[in-house]
Amino acid sequence: MPVSERRGDIVADIMQRTGIDGPMIERLVRAFYAKVRRDELLGPVFDARIRDWEAHLQRMCVFWSSVALMSGAYHGSPMQMHAPLPVDAQHFDRWLRLFEETAAEVCPPAAAEHFVVRAKRIAQSLELGIASHNGRILRKGQRYFRLPQADSSSPR
Repeated sequence: MPVSERRGDIVADIMQRTGIDGPMIERLVRAFYAKVRRDELLGPVFDARIRDWEAHLQRMCVFWSSVALMSGAYHGSPMQMHAPLPVDAQHFDRWLRLFEETAAEVCPPAAAEHFVVRAKRIAQSLELGIASHNGRILRKGQRYFRLPQADSSSPR
């Protein structure tokens, strides 16, 4: 069986088991990022970097289609995009809390669980990658917290 047929079978199976489809992904992505933009911790990080929100939301819909449905539609480098961000464990915890909350509001339980399991893996992977990018190798279970930035006006 060709890869495209196997992928189609996998996508169809996930859709059947969870109820996830393109419109659900779009509702989740839009509702989630609306919360992110209003969030006092996460909002400024995103607003400082995203100029075209509609393009970002469309890209995130493709990303989540690839993650949740294994559609293979996304072709990007999330780690490269996230590694230089000024974020740490507290940002990932907030991101996950908002994601879980939104998934529970927007999706039926099986779909919400499916999304959240993957979101947790993504958050863990990005946190590890960002820590490594910043010269920290985390042990199993260890979290990444950025060191406070020294005030450049204070004596060294």
